[in-house]
Amino acid sequence: MKYIKISGIVFLLLATLGAMAQVKKGGFKIIPLGVQGGLNESNLSAYLVAAKDSNQFICFDAGTIRTGLQKAIDQHLFKQQDVNALQKEIINSYFISHGHLDHTAGLVLNSPNDNKKNIYALPSVIDVFKSSLFGSKSWSNFGNEGDLPIIGKYSYQYLVPGQEIEVPLTGLYVTPFVLSHAKPYESTAFLVRHEEEYILYFGDTGPDEVEHANNLELVWKSIAPFIKAGKLKAIFIEVSFANKVPDKALFGHLTPDWLMKEMQQLHSFSNDNLKSVPIYITHIKPCIDCAYTIQKELNKENKLGLKLLFPEQAKLIQLP
Repeated sequence: MKYIKISGIVFLLLATLGAMAQVKKGGFKIIPLGVQGGLNESNLSAYLVAAKDSNQFICFDAGTIRTGLQKAIDQHLFKQQDVNALQKEIINSYFISHGHLDHTAGLVLNSPNDNKKNIYALPSVIDVFKSSLFGSKSWSNFGNEGDLPIIGKYSYQYLVPGQEIEVPLTGLYVTPFVLSHAKPYESTAFLVRHEEEYILYFGDTGPDEVEHANNLELVWKSIAPFIKAGKLKAIFIEVSFANKVPDKALFGHLTPDWLMKEMQQLHSFSNDNLKSVPIYITHIKPCIDCAYTIQKELNKENKLGLKLLFPEQAKLIQLP
């Protein structure tokens, strides 16, 4: 009888441990507040990212805030129906890839409505905020450094390339990588970790060959181990122009042809595992037939069989 009782306990213990081992770790939810690469001020680059069970979001870039939040409310993504209150409640902090208006205008214009938050960025990007975006001649200085008078609503947090930081209250950790966006102008890629899983978000970037840099190669080498281990859940990367745009007119952006050349390099580091990683194409310029042409060219050149997706404004993306 004692043997049977002990065996039963051991069985229950093993079953419990097995069930615990199968509990899904990590996971993300993403809400694009804006997805386009210019012109349409109501739909510019901004992506809310949170751990799957959290409503404390990091906003990666902030071209559009208010319109995106209102459309998210209209899509019943939040219980809060007041867009003014929603911005204050759910946006924990901002990570800005670079200082161009299509990535910052929503943050600047909505700063009077916001509450105290951190702005995380490379030093070169924070310099743009201090000298231009929150410069006293263009807008009130809502930052905590720069022109007087200093309102101090936002606190600048200087990022160090390759150094992971914890974002308080979110369960997320972020590692920045420097990108070249028409040399010598810098942009940023952000590797986001929740527990043992990752997503990778790119600001604007040109291809290494055109930029005479190796920034993308360094990113690919850094993330390849996570792809091999099945831990990278998505890549968000720009394709701004169709292939007809010549290299000299790219101004630090990608075309379908250049993206696929970069994906070939990433594939060489990660092998066939890359096929399982969804790749979301961002920052398409809203010219006539641009989206259609870019999608057609990407599909034609997708020799690797990659999973190419196109985010939509205020449409929830869940990455389990």
